[in-house]
Amino acid sequence: MKTFASLLLFMLISSVLFAQENSSLDKEKLFDYYQNQKYAEAAIYLKSIYGEDISDVIKLSQLGYCYLMSGNTAEAEKYYAKANTIKPNNLPTLFSLASINWRRGNADKAKLYYGEIVKIDSNNFTVYKLLADILTTKDSLRSVYLIKANKLNPTEADVAYDLADVYIGLQKHAIAYKVLNITIDADSGNIILKKAILPVANFLKKYDEVILSGEKILQVDQDALVIKDVAKAYYFTKNYDKAIAKFKLLETLAMQNEATLYYTSLSYRALKNYPAAIAYTKRTIEEGISTNTSNYYALLGLVYEESDKLALANSAYKKGLEFKAEPNIYYRLALLYDLKYKQIKQASKYYSLYLKSKPNPIKDKDEIKYVKSRMEELKISD
Repeated sequence: MKTFASLLLFMLISSVLFAQENSSLDKEKLFDYYQNQKYAEAAIYLKSIYGEDISDVIKLSQLGYCYLMSGNTAEAEKYYAKANTIKPNNLPTLFSLASINWRRGNADKAKLYYGEIVKIDSNNFTVYKLLADILTTKDSLRSVYLIKANKLNPTEADVAYDLADVYIGLQKHAIAYKVLNITIDADSGNIILKKAILPVANFLKKYDEVILSGEKILQVDQDALVIKDVAKAYYFTKNYDKAIAKFKLLETLAMQNEATLYYTSLSYRALKNYPAAIAYTKRTIEEGISTNTSNYYALLGLVYEESDKLALANSAYKKGLEFKAEPNIYYRLALLYDLKYKQIKQASKYYSLYLKSKPNPIKDKDEIKYVKSRMEELKISD
């Protein structure tokens, strides 16, 4: 769009510089406004010369451009729309109207204008790229426009990156790899594309390529995702020591996760370092458990209890305690055994555990008061 804007500016300046000789327009003054990016002042000046009733497309476009560049998109649209009415199917005008509406959040109108451009020029790479940018990832037409744009210009990096992402989502890794590889061949210095192709190459078992390319990237950029891809490639080529070294590097960056800890455990197991394998397996399990798991089971238990499924509620509460000893779960179990099951001994156990689990003295003050009172009623010493 920057190239288009520059071209449009050149056309507008040219139209001014080569205007009719009897024009009262001060060309040097207007050119100075453009050079110093004083577009609002340029618009005011042009209106003072052209007046309000303008029917010349070039003059309307000049004013539209000045308002657009000054940030006044509402006025810009007014002038471009009038120019489009007088002279339909003008590509620069349609591009401007589409861009203005996209900037103002009117995506549907922007798509209509871009659609008009496609009717005029079905091989316009720029418009297909812009249409893909407007659409969400859930819109099936987005992939259609990306494919068309990539076909017209297979070496354009942004389109290739987005299209490859679409293919990966569709589990078409081989096609994604091809799309990215063509662009990388044309732009071997594009690190973003080289990073993007690593997980695809890993999926396609091109492990040596991942290691070679990934290690070069890591010499200048310690990207956690690249480290993970290279580590996995080392693992799958059975170079377990290097795999462990890379996975541990992720730990120093605090970027480990369930998967990286799992592969570290597998690597230690392959090396028959069983103590380390056990330690990392335990860490993998811990990483895979959400800190909120106990709360989820507490909620599940409460729902079961409220629907009179007491046995299931009991099981859910106790399952929650396996993940974390939450005061709230002890409280719910105590009430369950006290008020539902009428099992005083079990209720006393959970009332006591509730108080010992250190509930929040401010947030849970009502519950604490109730438990202490209930324990006194039951003549249970805490």
